Amino acid sequence: MALSPDLIVRPYNEIVDDVLVAMLGGVVNEPLIFDVREDTYPLAEPAREVRGITGTANDQHFAFQANVDWTFDARQNAVIWLEKGQKPDAHDPVFYVDYFRQNNATSLLTDINIGSVTRTLTEALSRELALLYRQVNLTYQSGFIDFAQGKSLDFVVAILGVERKTADFAQGLVTFFRTTTSKGNITIAQGTRLATADGINFETYEARTLQRGQVRVDVPARAIDAFKGPVGRVGANTITNLIVPIEGIERVTNFDPTVLGAADESDDDLRIRAKAALKGLGQCTVASLLQAAREMRATNAEILDPMVPLDDPTKHTTPGKVVMIVEVEPARFDSVTSAVNERRAAGVSVLFVARYIFIRPRMAVALKRDLTAAGKDQIKQDVIAALTDFTAGIKSGNAVPGAGLLAAVTALPDVQAASIADLLVWQTVVEQGTQLGQRQPARELIVGADGSSAATDDEIAAGKFQIKVAAQWWPVLEMDATDIQLTVP
Repeated sequence: MALSPDLIVRPYNEIVDDVLVAMLGGVVNEPLIFDVREDTYPLAEPAREVRGITGTANDQHFAFQANVDWTFDARQNAVIWLEKGQKPDAHDPVFYVDYFRQNNATSLLTDINIGSVTRTLTEALSRELALLYRQVNLTYQSGFIDFAQGKSLDFVVAILGVERKTADFAQGLVTFFRTTTSKGNITIAQGTRLATADGINFETYEARTLQRGQVRVDVPARAIDAFKGPVGRVGANTITNLIVPIEGIERVTNFDPTVLGAADESDDDLRIRAKAALKGLGQCTVASLLQAAREMRATNAEILDPMVPLDDPTKHTTPGKVVMIVEVEPARFDSVTSAVNERRAAGVSVLFVARYIFIRPRMAVALKRDLTAAGKDQIKQDVIAALTDFTAGIKSGNAVPGAGLLAAVTALPDVQAASIADLLVWQTVVEQGTQLGQRQPARELIVGADGSSAATDDEIAAGKFQIKVAAQWWPVLEMDATDIQLTVP
């Protein structure tokens, strides 16, 4: 499940600390920005004591511990992060410091010990504030289908015309049988529609996977809304029709009669069914798939599907499988894939193939100065980000210049020089065959700066080369920290 969409998380103990610091004339939630290359962070005003530090760690609100994660150096009037302690997240680097000023003349209160009048009043007020935060968050989350519960979820899905199924709906187990020719895993999605010979409809309410080598799998199914009540009770071996065929499934049946359910539909099942209602069925036409790709600005779309005549084997695929080949920039690949999958019918697989040239340089980077271990890790991430941004700026059909790759790295503040120790290039296979959609080595695309002959190792190291990119193809950078070797003075 996704992270909870909290507005602001303020635990009781942190609220108490903030109010106490404020009442004694201290500074509350002074924001500082964490940088992995730095350990020491001076405070804005002279402080005699730091009360606490909060921020984000591991994508969660976090209270950092004194003398474990950080310490206060009064001589430098600064917070110092300890080497082995927890640090703020790099993607959310702001942390907040509560501290007492050296001069407390702004407040006549001094006693904040447990049991004092100041502390007792503060704790009472803070408890109500913490409760209010929780209530506001609960109300906020009740508007999200992923986080609403009970009646709140019923109200959310009612917008789609979906109602929670109660014990009035008949249910039972339906067995799915594999064809003799299929070999891999087959997923039976939640919401798969089934029917009897006389038209009584059921749908699966839990997903199941028929594992490799497994001949059959039992999947729980429940009558749909139109067949609520006793009409949904059917005899054994009567649920035999799979409304939308699933590739690799030969037949279905129920070995036992269906019975009226013993429990209402759970929140999790209701959420999945409501989301499925948005997708709709019967949209898997070539026109709708192409339209979905065009709406996400994918161009030069090409479809291979089972309906193409067998006399054109380069365009024909097996039943239940559709292949879509498109030209789309890498940043939008996931969005286009998601849009196309929303248009496909259950039981139909769509293999989405983009015309990409994958580039993996292995870099040798010399630094201007020695850095902490965390700082070196950050430099590697900066190198990857710089190369990714440079490659993303190259349009389809344009060559990737080696000099530009090196320039993007040497432009970083802490980098003295850089060279390319090795360069690997692959391209997507877009011709019909057993390797369709996979990658194949394409070393021949690496040529000298003049584009007339293969680049030598020395030319690659010095950036005096280019990577050829044909029309309708896009370059994609793929590398990680292990591809970067750092050297220091």
